[in-house]
Amino acid sequence: MTLLDAVVVGSGPNGLAAAVTLARAGLGVRVLEAQPTIGGGARTVAIPELADGMLFDLCSAVHPMAWASPFFRSFDLSARGVELVAPDVAYAHPLDGDRAGIAFRDLARTADRLGPDGDAWSELLGPLTAHWRQVTALALGDKRTVHGMVEGVPGSGGHTLPVRALASMVRPGLRFGAALLEQGGPRWDRRFLTDEAKALLTGVAAHNITPLPSLGGAGTALLLAALAHADSGWAIPVGGSQAIVNAMVRDLEAHGGTVETGRRVESWSDLPPARAVFFDTTPSTLLRIAGDRVRPGHRAALRRFRYGNAAAKVDFVLDGPVPWRVPDVGRASTVHVGGTRAELVAAEDGVAHGLHADHPVVLVSDPSVADPSRPRGPVRPLWTYAHVPAGSTQDVTEAVTRQIERFAPGFRDVVVGSRCIPAAQMEHHNQNYPGGDISAGAATMWQMVARPTLAPDPYQVAEGLYLCSASAPPGPGVHGMGGWHAARRALLREFDVRSLPDLRP
Repeated sequence: MTLLDAVVVGSGPNGLAAAVTLARAGLGVRVLEAQPTIGGGARTVAIPELADGMLFDLCSAVHPMAWASPFFRSFDLSARGVELVAPDVAYAHPLDGDRAGIAFRDLARTADRLGPDGDAWSELLGPLTAHWRQVTALALGDKRTVHGMVEGVPGSGGHTLPVRALASMVRPGLRFGAALLEQGGPRWDRRFLTDEAKALLTGVAAHNITPLPSLGGAGTALLLAALAHADSGWAIPVGGSQAIVNAMVRDLEAHGGTVETGRRVESWSDLPPARAVFFDTTPSTLLRIAGDRVRPGHRAALRRFRYGNAAAKVDFVLDGPVPWRVPDVGRASTVHVGGTRAELVAAEDGVAHGLHADHPVVLVSDPSVADPSRPRGPVRPLWTYAHVPAGSTQDVTEAVTRQIERFAPGFRDVVVGSRCIPAAQMEHHNQNYPGGDISAGAATMWQMVARPTLAPDPYQVAEGLYLCSASAPPGPGVHGMGGWHAARRALLREFDVRSLPDLRP
């Protein structure tokens, strides 16, 4: 068999980012995907039993980092025909009593809506929004090197110490660190007075599916809330998440790479011969396939990698918009449902203790708000998930319906169909979601830094063997950075390629 330069196991955004980077450096690359379609956590599929011709995002749906990450800014999705759209309201958080927190893309408008908490909101997020490039580079870095920390900041690049870029990060980094300590610890309740402001930020922190407050949740909240007010906001791709990975595959194939779907890799013998192999998988999958190639100490450290709690998915088909009690909530493509900060904290604590919350945290994405191509005639899709304990087999359709109905009376009346994927079944659609852990590893602050281990290089696990998934830095999200970081290391170490490939179209 012909020796390939690189094989990538898994076709999620990280695996494809690695493949694109390697192929643009002139290497022979093949991507192997077990599922019948490409995309991993960014797939869009038809569900004929729900609605003919309608497309549903199977995993991720909303993508603030698809335009903000250094990899995708270099790759330039818009120049490749991917249209990212975002409504005026980035996200919303309904509350009882005809109240809601509304995060407009305009920071000043958000602050004005928050009344007595407006100044506090602007003081917290204004500096981070103004320096979103630096904040994003810091959050999406490799957590090990100066280059990995400043990537994508003006003045960075190459293999020399980017002094100017590093200097530009000092003040934003200090701001981010101070905000992280405040919102990730016992002082988090001191900043805001109103339920609206508290819930608005806590709903974003809850994306981590960890007890709150926490440093991991605070980091997520600060990054995503800042991006909501920056540039393209919380964008969704027209036509669904699949548009992102399709653009990546087109570029890969244009540079000689290939993709094989339906190619499940169960052992090392299932891989074609290659000089380097990249796993866009969890550490447990890598060890099952290639564990005997990893030195014992590192193998033991990878086995200690901890997976987190879970999400159960419910797709709905509606014959009209969600009848939110507060009309402005219906202007957002993303809605966090769960009530007050205290209710969110109680629900996440219950999940952490293996309990199904009576009032779970529910994330809602209504793509039709921003993308008119998504409805089919009189019906439209609604994407939701609820936080549940890892491995849950529970059908959460009723719990999700009840939570939405609480803030949108009459929601049941517009539902014409639904399908639940319990947490325990999520990994059948994406093996990187063990037990329904959509973060591919607990998103605690410790595991966001020591991800997947404390090794100086978090990507290379053995000679010619790399982990490039969300289980490696910088962690979950559709940003491609794990694959980009891993591929750039391999270019130098495995192939002696010293100039970085240009990703521009």
